[in-house]
Amino acid sequence: MTVAPSNAPALDITCTTCGADVVVQAGLRTTECPYCGSPHVVERPPHEDRPDPTFVVAFTVDHAAAQGIVKRWIGNRGPFVQAGIKRAVVEGTRGVYVPSYLYGARAHARYSASIGENYTVTVTYTTTDSKGNTVVRTRTEVRTEWRSLSGVYDANVMDVLVTASRGLGNAELEAVEPFDLRLLQCYTPDLLAGWIAEEASIAPEDCVKMAQGETRAGIERELQGFMPGDSSTSLQTKISLRDEVAHLALLPVWIFVLRYAEDKDPIRILINGQSGKVAGNVPFSAVRIALAVILFLGLAAGLMLVLGVFA
Repeated sequence: MTVAPSNAPALDITCTTCGADVVVQAGLRTTECPYCGSPHVVERPPHEDRPDPTFVVAFTVDHAAAQGIVKRWIGNRGPFVQAGIKRAVVEGTRGVYVPSYLYGARAHARYSASIGENYTVTVTYTTTDSKGNTVVRTRTEVRTEWRSLSGVYDANVMDVLVTASRGLGNAELEAVEPFDLRLLQCYTPDLLAGWIAEEASIAPEDCVKMAQGETRAGIERELQGFMPGDSSTSLQTKISLRDEVAHLALLPVWIFVLRYAEDKDPIRILINGQSGKVAGNVPFSAVRIALAVILFLGLAAGLMLVLGVFA
């Protein structure tokens, strides 16, 4: 993984085990001594744009387990993936504590919508029967009566996670969620020893804006879900957030980089380091898909021919 630059400078420290000079790269708060292998965690002075973490979710999936998860996941991708995917070579494996913000707020929303209630009516109509006679018949029709609805919604929003890393986007983080936040631990440097821990590289105010957007979208989905009636339309909301809190948290993520062809970009697979949930996008083979479609159409045409012969 290439860690995006942040405003945290590189630091020179002295290994407390062997006395060697060690450089902690910009954007990281952990390193390993290249001479004796001792892990080191740097306590950088907090800054407005780079606060200290408040919480940590610890790794519970070790390296061997993560490798097994990736192997099984690749094996289950099906027959339409690019050739070479199932023989892909692991070019890099990193267990990273990814910075994110844990957001909460008090939400107040005013909403309005049109609610549809279905009812049935019996309709009488005239038509012509098979003999050319005019006949009177009836049928049942479903109609909808629309009415306006408005109201107020209040809720405590908790546990909204958004990335604070430019190296791992919010969509990727969401792909390996959820994390069991009941197991949050207060941050101490010892929890990071032996792991890569990235510094936050997205400004706190930008992370809060992301969290606010997720919160508003979640409230709209929830309101849409409990609209009464048989159908609804034209949902309008005005959402305000107050008593907002946002704490920097470090989340455990395994990152695998796989090379499946020399002339293709490597692919990245992520694993939730707490639950083992895996996510990644593998390229599919257009040729294999086309051949499968041709085979299916050929079989369908053959079946229709056989049925036509015996009809």
